[in-house]
Amino acid sequence: MKPAPFAYICPETRDAALTALAEFGDDAIVLAGGLSLGAMLNMRLVFGKTVIDINRIADLGGIERVGEILQTGTLVRQADALASGAVAESIPLLRMGLLNVGHYQTRSRGTLGGSVAHADPSAEIPLCLATLGGEVELASVREVRRVPARGFADAALSTVRNPDEMITALHWPSHTRAGIAFQEITERHGDFAIVAVAAVVRSGLEFSLGFGGVEGVPRILDGVLDGPIEETVAIYVDELDAIEDPRASAEYRIAVAKHLGAETLRQALGETS
Repeated sequence: MKPAPFAYICPETRDAALTALAEFGDDAIVLAGGLSLGAMLNMRLVFGKTVIDINRIADLGGIERVGEILQTGTLVRQADALASGAVAESIPLLRMGLLNVGHYQTRSRGTLGGSVAHADPSAEIPLCLATLGGEVELASVREVRRVPARGFADAALSTVRNPDEMITALHWPSHTRAGIAFQEITERHGDFAIVAVAAVVRSGLEFSLGFGGVEGVPRILDGVLDGPIEETVAIYVDELDAIEDPRASAEYRIAVAKHLGAETLRQALGETS
């Protein structure tokens, strides 16, 4: 299939893109990497009268450290983030998650901001950002605001972004002194996860354990480990409202989340010992 007709705009500055978004609003779609959007347009799962291609906006592709935060522009390619020394040093969980994202060819085009904007419940990048307690920077002609990553997606493929806003950056808290682990179950390597788990363990056995692919949005368990790992994880997972699709039943997702959650948390704890 081919997409429904649309106008195409390719601004070269952030201000020009935001002005176009303010003008077209609900009728506009922002194109970053385009890997998911292109397919959805072709299958007519999404419609837009105007596509705003932001790939020529140079200042949206940088990686910058600001205090204890690593800021990544929305256009940072997944392959570039995977190869970045700053990412490996400051946010190794993201690097670990990126190793599970698609394939070399898709990572060379896919962007960090595009993945977060798409809000697939199984995607690794939004899961890592939420597990770390990061933030999504949204800009419009009205203002620049930050939204906690844990509340950015409000349902599968849906976010709290307003029609005249676009993601300009992601803010990642540094976790160089933490134990980390990331695991997922997929049908084939590079596919979206059936269940993905990200774990960060800090001093004093304080931990964050993120689950992707179980519900329509990433779910995060924060706590301090003071009992058996399996029991701690199982109590939380039993409260989740697991999704069901042709790939896996809700019961299967819950069972996998319990096993993989405990295993991933144990692996992260091993790094701190």
